[in-house]
Amino acid sequence: MFAIKNRTMLQVNRLAFRYKTTPVLKDISFSVDEGEHVSIIGESGSGKTTLLKLLYGELDPTQGDVFWKEIQILGPKHNLVVGYDFIKYVAQEFDLMPFTTVEDNIGKHLSNFYPREKTQRIEELIKVVELEAFAQTKVKNLSGGQKQRVALARALAKKPEIILLDEPFSHIDSFKKQSLRRSLFTYLKNKKITCIVATHDNDDVLRYADRMMVLDHGNIIEIGTPQQLYQCPKTALIASFFGEFNRIEPYGIVYADQLKVVEDSNLKAMVKHSFFNGRNYLIEAELDSQRIYFEHPKTIEKGSSVYLKVIE
Repeated sequence: MFAIKNRTMLQVNRLAFRYKTTPVLKDISFSVDEGEHVSIIGESGSGKTTLLKLLYGELDPTQGDVFWKEIQILGPKHNLVVGYDFIKYVAQEFDLMPFTTVEDNIGKHLSNFYPREKTQRIEELIKVVELEAFAQTKVKNLSGGQKQRVALARALAKKPEIILLDEPFSHIDSFKKQSLRRSLFTYLKNKKITCIVATHDNDDVLRYADRMMVLDHGNIIEIGTPQQLYQCPKTALIASFFGEFNRIEPYGIVYADQLKVVEDSNLKAMVKHSFFNGRNYLIEAELDSQRIYFEHPKTIEKGSSVYLKVIE
């Protein structure tokens, strides 16, 4: 039997952008399939938000083009009204109606000709973003994290084909983040909504992204699955996204959880600090005049010597 090939929906060709004389993005090319979840990572100023705005049509590229299927995404030089019906963008600033309820905000652009369907749609999305207890609450009385969830639900109201999310959980506290991520990303995958997320949080990526794109100074330096980039990080920037790491010759980049204490080895280090990490301790030590970090199930006394082995 032949494998079913996913349809390429978003095509980005040699995209570049500059603010006046300052280049922000340089020669960006990639494609995204229907229903695919792509995470864009990179340091602040790497161009993540600018790229999302170009994909949405909020900015005009200096060079290159963007297509969604056969439709070219054009910016404000060509469109009086920014954006397209099939694409939604949830920015870090929320354009909500503060004096109306959560329900009214989500249903703002839904047709009143089908009241039953509209009500069902609003209820469905309120459940996705876990705001059932606040359906009748005015938005001005919500926390920042709750407003972010309303913005996410409203973006999904008219069933977009693609959604662009800029740090979508940045205002949401740790108590709700994990369950909200699962709910939202599962919903998008089940509905085959293509999703592109700009984020600095590896928890937004590891369990949910089909692919990761790494931006550095306006360039794509790597694209691959989270597993590929985690297992073979080509740069320190990529490794740092996944957690504490070390550079140890001749091994190269070694994550903290890849170093184990053994009875004897050629890697002898002196412990400097032990930091409680929840499930274990992160140990800071000195190896050949270099600070390194490794994980250990128990605290280790400062000044103790330990032997370490790299577990690949």
